[in-house]
Amino acid sequence: MQLHPLLAPLVIAMAGLPTPPAQAVSPATEAHAAFQSPVALETLDGLRGGTAVANDMDLHGVTSGNSAYRVQTGSNAIDAGAFANMSGLPVVIQNSGANVLIQNATIVNLQMN
Repeated sequence: MQLHPLLAPLVIAMAGLPTPPAQAVSPATEAHAAFQSPVALETLDGLRGGTAVANDMDLHGVTSGNSAYRVQTGSNAIDAGAFANMSGLPVVIQNSGANVLIQNATIVNLQMN
């Protein structure tokens, strides 16, 4: 049985087996390849109703060699109605400083009972 590329590490981890060595693949190629074929129904049957959750968040932002001289920052306020009609997973990032590295990531675990 051939596993879908995104499910293989999860299934191997659930089986308690060591994960295979990672291959160097560009993120764009990996994302494109992941959606080229559907996951087999037999594979999905084995994963339904499971409680295994695997999250991995790796942010590697770097800032260096920056300087700020006579920098004035403004106020940082959210006015009434700023979130009106928002839907989905809204993200708000506020920054009132200089030379700031802002990284953002979201993990969503959905469990349907």
